[in-house]
Amino acid sequence: MRALEATARAADDPTRTLPVVIGELGRRLGDRPALLSERETMSFAALAQRMNRYSRWAIGEGVEPGATVCLLMPNRPEYLAIWLGIAQVGGIIALLNTNLTGQALAHCIAVAAPSHVIVAAELAQSFSAAALHLAAAPKVWLHGEAPLAAARIDIAIDALDGADLSAAEKRDARHADRALLIYTSGTTGLPKAAHVSHHRIVMWSYWFAGLADIQADDRMYDCLPLYHSVGGIVATGAALVSGGSVVVQERFSARQFWDDIARWDCTLFQYIGELCRYLNAAAPHPGERAHRLRLACGNGMSADVWRAFEKRFAIPRVLEFYAATEGNFSLYNVEGKVGAIGKIPSFLMARNPVALVKFDFDNDQPLRGADGFCVPCERNEPGEAIGRIARDSRDLSARFEGYTSSADTEKKILRNVFSPGDAFMRSGDLMRVDEQGFYYFVDRIGDTFRWKGENVATLEVASVLCACPGVAEAAIYGVAVPGAEGRAGMALLGVEGKLDLAEVARHLRALPDYARPLFLRVRRRLEVTATFKHKKHDLANEGFDPGRIADPLYVFDRAQDAYVALDRDRFARIKDGAIRL
Repeated sequence: MRALEATARAADDPTRTLPVVIGELGRRLGDRPALLSERETMSFAALAQRMNRYSRWAIGEGVEPGATVCLLMPNRPEYLAIWLGIAQVGGIIALLNTNLTGQALAHCIAVAAPSHVIVAAELAQSFSAAALHLAAAPKVWLHGEAPLAAARIDIAIDALDGADLSAAEKRDARHADRALLIYTSGTTGLPKAAHVSHHRIVMWSYWFAGLADIQADDRMYDCLPLYHSVGGIVATGAALVSGGSVVVQERFSARQFWDDIARWDCTLFQYIGELCRYLNAAAPHPGERAHRLRLACGNGMSADVWRAFEKRFAIPRVLEFYAATEGNFSLYNVEGKVGAIGKIPSFLMARNPVALVKFDFDNDQPLRGADGFCVPCERNEPGEAIGRIARDSRDLSARFEGYTSSADTEKKILRNVFSPGDAFMRSGDLMRVDEQGFYYFVDRIGDTFRWKGENVATLEVASVLCACPGVAEAAIYGVAVPGAEGRAGMALLGVEGKLDLAEVARHLRALPDYARPLFLRVRRRLEVTATFKHKKHDLANEGFDPGRIADPLYVFDRAQDAYVALDRDRFARIKDGAIRL
């Protein structure tokens, strides 16, 4: 009820965007801490002033409403000030994944078609390598000192006024306008840039502020990437609109976590399931129960991790939810049902936009009955979760904002689902709902899987592997590993001639660590369907068990920094947890 009331009020004024709210809080709360970190700390007044400086920079550089600016920067309070300032005057900010390099990073920049790119000094080398693959050359701004021939935006900003924008400077953005591009791997291919409107930013912020009952004396610990919707909007926005503070940590460290929680006196933290599993597996820490944490909010925590996590660390409440950056529906487990991702209250069932439909794995599509419509799932039957798209485009809460690519947007839409002319957004996720109405995540559909909290796009991995001498083709998929969240990458390689495993490992270093396959399976020719698709569903089910698979198998040994033969003894040690991947 708190969340519903908060979002209803927030939706009343379509010009009251998050930057507007930050401006109001800056005037009202003044020196109260807003963003804290090792690098810098900003009060609400300082954040508003910094935001205004970036707004004036955007105006001075001719960034018109609807124009895009790319941001490549590690986690820090300045990150928030940059995108808030540009969004305040109608610009769109593309939040680039700091793990990406080379052609993958260049692709993300290109699809955003930016007029400017802001690059943190520590990432200047990554950007320079990616820039070689760009057809167009946006103006580059460097934040900090680095050997890159570019203007220094941090110096330019310091010379600008931080006062509230004048009437002549204001370009009031509205809820329906686009504010961010956030990259998601979707179900296939390279990362796609998802549109995120001001409306979604405001709704996410106030909804989670209501769910978590965030107050002005709360402090949120945020070590998730600010280029993701959860770390960059949910965790930060929910605390800030409540007058609370956000501790921005550059990255997660299991060793440092409890020291940080105590040092910053945090009462909340935002998680992904893998983070909690790492904490469970860590050595005992003297401060792991001596904290003021009252709530952990996040997604992807399995039941086994959840029970152990709550008990060991004395966490009073876990708020698990399901959402996707580009999705038009979400689920929330406010009851604390262990393992569930959400439940729709009875008083909201009439406006429930979520449906589960049976899935046809042979055709890689939702199953349709004799009447041509999709077939709803029974209780406890896994099916693809889909979200109803509003027929009225003025209904911002149920529209699907899509991607920069209209073709990618259309691929996500399922039409004529239950009646002629209706439309739903495909989540790409399998779920089930039990007799009590609780939803449970089952698995990902398609070519994308999650590992280490990141989506792995298999096309990108396959393109790198196919560039290796001796590799004719590659099928990439995720396999379940005992004791680990998500699915580890596995590659089935079709080879010609001799395969040099050292060369394969060298090529794969071009990918982020989480995207590199942990397992290799080698054969001369890969089986495909009638439509020339690899049979990944069967491959994933077979896993990496040498007792079931006749093909040569290899596993990446981190100690040797090389792929080694996966025999039955090594497989048994992986299964028992003696070897951690």
